[in-house]
Amino acid sequence: MYKYLFLVCLIVEAWSSVQEGLPRLELTDPEVGYHGLIRENELVVEVKPKIRAVGAEICGFRILNRHHGESPFEIILKDEDRGEAELRAKRLLNCEKRKNYKFDITAVSCRGDVSDNATVHITVVDVNEYSPTFLEPSYVKQVDEGRLYDQIIRVEATDRDCTAKYGDICKYEILTTDQPFAIDNDGVIKNTEPLDYDKSHNHILSIVAYDCGMKRSAPVMVTIRVSRVCKLGWKGIPERIDYAPGSSRQELFPEASLELCDIPCAINTVETKLQLSTNHIGKGCDRDTYGVHSQRKLCGASTESVDLLPSPGLGTEWTKSLPTDEGHESDPMFEFDGSSTSVIVPDGLVAHNPGENFTIATWMKHAAHPELDRHTKEHIICNADDHKMNRHHFALFVRNCRLILLLRREHSDGDLNTFRPAEWRWKIPQVCDDEWHHYAISTVFPEVQLFIDGQPFKQDKTNPEVIDDWPLHPAKGINTSLSIGACWQGSENKFKHHFRGYLAGLSLLIGKTEDPSVLACLHKCKESLEVPGMEVVQPGMQLMTNTDMTEITVEGDNTTDIENLIRRVGYINSREFPTPGRRNLHLTTKVICESGKTIKIIPSDSFVMVLPPQKPTIEINGTSNLPRDYEDFRLGVRVFSDVRITISSDRDDNEEWRNGEPVSVIERKLDACTVSVYPPLNPDHESLTVPENMLSQLGIVEKITNDGVLLTGADMIYNYEQVLRQIQYSNKKPAYYLNRAFKLICSELNGRFTSNEYVQTLTVIHPDLSKSTEDPLFSMSGVQQEAEEHAQLDNMIAPAHAQVSEHIADMKPAHMINDMYITHSFMEGAKEVGTSHAVTVIIVVCVGFLLFMIVLGVIRIRAAHHRATEQDMADAEMAWDDSALNITVNPMENIGGASGGPQGTHAEEGEESWDEDDDASSYRDDDSSSDGDEDAEDIGASRVEGHTVSCAAGPSQPAPSTSNVATTAGTNAGTKHAKELEWDHSSM
Repeated sequence: MYKYLFLVCLIVEAWSSVQEGLPRLELTDPEVGYHGLIRENELVVEVKPKIRAVGAEICGFRILNRHHGESPFEIILKDEDRGEAELRAKRLLNCEKRKNYKFDITAVSCRGDVSDNATVHITVVDVNEYSPTFLEPSYVKQVDEGRLYDQIIRVEATDRDCTAKYGDICKYEILTTDQPFAIDNDGVIKNTEPLDYDKSHNHILSIVAYDCGMKRSAPVMVTIRVSRVCKLGWKGIPERIDYAPGSSRQELFPEASLELCDIPCAINTVETKLQLSTNHIGKGCDRDTYGVHSQRKLCGASTESVDLLPSPGLGTEWTKSLPTDEGHESDPMFEFDGSSTSVIVPDGLVAHNPGENFTIATWMKHAAHPELDRHTKEHIICNADDHKMNRHHFALFVRNCRLILLLRREHSDGDLNTFRPAEWRWKIPQVCDDEWHHYAISTVFPEVQLFIDGQPFKQDKTNPEVIDDWPLHPAKGINTSLSIGACWQGSENKFKHHFRGYLAGLSLLIGKTEDPSVLACLHKCKESLEVPGMEVVQPGMQLMTNTDMTEITVEGDNTTDIENLIRRVGYINSREFPTPGRRNLHLTTKVICESGKTIKIIPSDSFVMVLPPQKPTIEINGTSNLPRDYEDFRLGVRVFSDVRITISSDRDDNEEWRNGEPVSVIERKLDACTVSVYPPLNPDHESLTVPENMLSQLGIVEKITNDGVLLTGADMIYNYEQVLRQIQYSNKKPAYYLNRAFKLICSELNGRFTSNEYVQTLTVIHPDLSKSTEDPLFSMSGVQQEAEEHAQLDNMIAPAHAQVSEHIADMKPAHMINDMYITHSFMEGAKEVGTSHAVTVIIVVCVGFLLFMIVLGVIRIRAAHHRATEQDMADAEMAWDDSALNITVNPMENIGGASGGPQGTHAEEGEESWDEDDDASSYRDDDSSSDGDEDAEDIGASRVEGHTVSCAAGPSQPAPSTSNVATTAGTNAGTKHAKELEWDHSSM
């Protein structure tokens, strides 16, 4: 029995085991186990997959640390029903101490059964909790001045974080600004420019490091000490010197010092040269930008000199084809390409043969052209035969870097069998140095003198080389052609020997030579270096300058004396409006030892920056509208009677006045004023006159055309005002115009600064022919008398009274054409303008209609006559008798009122017909009319006798007589018209 009971218990227990089961961990791959991550600053471990046990009722989990090392974790059952657990750390972990953990876990059922073990892998995730730190608390390094280092010093920082993301150093940075240093990601510091002991003895830098998580370290101080190194050269030379326009002399290097260090020789001489470079400005330096004529006038040059390369403009259009480097900063500089650029000087501008006494001058910039044959000619100016032959009479050209003047004797000049000088060849370096130079050749045959940059060329026996030649052989019917930039080949009809370079200010003075002082003035620069007084030059020193004062050379054996002199060298620009921009300075020094050895010192470069000047404002004012009567226009009206020209600086309340003018107006200059009129003047009856005597005394040149007046020549504003106020406008036929407008523009410095456009209007006051009377009826003789008075006034188109009847026809004022003239009352501001355009149109239409009716009547008469000859004799009695046909027109039947015009007219045989011309239209150019024709044009209307159009209907209907028609017309018109009516249309 016990045996059976024992078996039952085993069965029950086995059944119970089957019902409840054993616990097991829910893992897909037990061999892989669990993997967890935990951050340093957290306690909960993120485990994948989740820890979960199944198969039995789970009451807990156990950690079985079968592996070596500490296992600071615990596992907590979170959900008994589902058997889920959470893995937690007992404390905050530190990645820097231990990054990985490994242990086993097992599940325990409520019955005490345990599951199989599973391995858990834990990784501690790093947190960027530490900042980088430098290995050294500070750094110090010594360097020499004047050098560029690839590495001055290297700084290094570390980070305690356990991973590369937060534990590696990824960047270094210099916090100190405005320092000539740079640092790379490896902590290497280098200088970006040579260090200067005089600027700073020490450079203190604040540097920080960043880990890859961009956490910044505390700054570390790096001190870089600069050691002074003695080197040959100048110290204290500023890189830039600003110069304000209008300021006086400014010292360039007030703190300059020369370091010679330990030169391994005994010093004999120190030579220093300072150069001011202005070649890039205009023609080599900052000169006044007046035109050639104005410059010559300011320098006192002869007014007879002719400008052969003028600026394109009024009367000088022939230079438009030349390419120019033209700006308002200087005169136009003409470019010649050496192959196609050239011009012919118009005939009559200057004599082609300069004779034996003349001066030719020009600015030239020319470079050497090694690719050209050494015998190639480049003509600046050439006078040669215009056709058939190629004789060169007079020329100035460049060949093989020599300046050559050719002056051939004509066959008619003296003995044909005598040699005489014909060619002068100067060998000078300036011709091919590609810089601007001024050349002038004055000839008083046989003496020829060359001036370069205003200074006479020192001649010797071989320079210039003078070549004698025979006179030119005779030729009949051959004229010459004066060309610039090439030479005309008459036999080939083309240009040859083209010039390649730049020319400006080419002028020719014939019959006399220019004074050398004038040539020096033309070349004189307005900017230059300025040396101190001779009291600074100590014994044993030499101070030398060039003629332009752009180079200064100092020699001496005492370094201190040379330093003192260089410190006092200044720059000055006397132009009121200098060209802004950079002027380079180049300072070179060499030391000559007693042994004869020369030691060159590193040159120093600087520049003067001329600041932009404040541009002036030229303003023209005056009374813009001036009304004048007919007689005034016929005698002449001053266009700009009260014009005033001011400049912006002239409006200063504190400015001194002299003789009713601001001092600046008297002292400041203009160089051109242009008076323009549109439409152009009609030379038949309009003209402009200028005060020629005043212009001649002032040296101002005028050009008068139908388009206006051009005044050129630098002179005071005051003098220009006086000239402009004397310009007169006259008009023989003022009735043609309502007004005339003149535009005035002035400029200075060759158009660099221009004024406003001032418009002056001259208004024509037309007479008022309106007649007011208390009596509504007044005699026609009064109208006739008033019209004749106006016809005599100003020789204008008179009212129409070509024929005056002795009969008097009373006329009501309503039928007079009044107010046909423009009435002006300028002071009251009232303007009534009456035009005759509408009347003219009506007259033309009426005349056309009249002609049409006459032609139609003639056609009908001829047609009727033709039909009559072709009809049978039996029908002759049916033909109508047209012998009494009379076609007349009464033009007065359709007169509407004062503003109307005649609808038609008929000029009887022996009478004058009225003029159809519209002579009252404004701005009319009546080139064909003359004073003698005006009497005929004054006829406004002929005597009109009352007529109408009448045609006989047949032989039984005779045409009404003229007297009957006149009676009928008079009846229909009432008291409007009698036998004769006079018409006033003088405004037409």
